[in-house]
Amino acid sequence: MDDPTTTEPPPARFPALRDHLLAHAVRTGDFTLKSGKKSNWFIDAKATPCSPDGMLLVADALLATIPDEATALGGLTMGADAVAFAGAAIAATRGRMLASFSVRKEVKDHGAGGRIAGVLRPGDKVVITEDVVTRGVSMLEAADVVREAGAEVVLLVPVVDRGGTVTELAAARGLEVRALVTAPELGFPYEGGA
Repeated sequence: MDDPTTTEPPPARFPALRDHLLAHAVRTGDFTLKSGKKSNWFIDAKATPCSPDGMLLVADALLATIPDEATALGGLTMGADAVAFAGAAIAATRGRMLASFSVRKEVKDHGAGGRIAGVLRPGDKVVITEDVVTRGVSMLEAADVVREAGAEVVLLVPVVDRGGTVTELAAARGLEVRALVTAPELGFPYEGGA
């Protein structure tokens, strides 16, 4: 793979967010990804949306990206939680009211049950969030759950797209993806279907 110090990355839409990710979340070395594939880089994407300064950078980029029609933010827990909750909270301080929610990994068998925790109403226009995607399976699963709950998915927004395949997979389901930062913007090639 290319060494990020010798590869000239493409211009970033959100350079301050990219720089924060590079300084606080990106690690190089020998890593085994969730898929079992080996990689020479890893991104602990929660390091940015869970830090005070990073949280603001993520929220600024998210709010600049999502459509005006959006009424709710959320996605599969844990990857989406910090992004959705910080985005909704910071939006509220700016007069934009967005509900937020988590999609549980499995149906809860007690209390109210179901897979949605938080606020999601039928008819909501939803932006599915995620900290980092390689293939995008978690985002697509969350989109299915949201649609089953009677809400409309209007956009998928990962903080980082490291794989480069989610856009095509989402398009096959009629969904659009706008990553805030891409692997090439961080100086790495896409991982593909890892």
